[in-house]
Amino acid sequence: MEIREFQQRIEARYGRRDRQRGSAATFLWFIEEVGELATALAGEDIANKKEEFADVFAWLCTLANINQVDLEDALCKYTENIPDGFK
Repeated sequence: MEIREFQQRIEARYGRRDRQRGSAATFLWFIEEVGELATALAGEDIANKKEEFADVFAWLCTLANINQVDLEDALCKYTENIPDGFK
């Protein structure tokens, strides 16, 4: 699946509710998921790690959607016209 397709699926399923919640509250949900990922990374449970990575990515897509950001376009900065010495 392409990133754009996943982002569109998130929009179709959750978009209306996400926009009602707004960026600030959505960001707090995103940060909560990042915290859960941090906890999972400290452990050995691979299934939990996968679940938390998925949750973080889904909430990132939600934030992008309600802020009109196409993540696939945004990620081009890492794949196109990379200057010498770029880290």
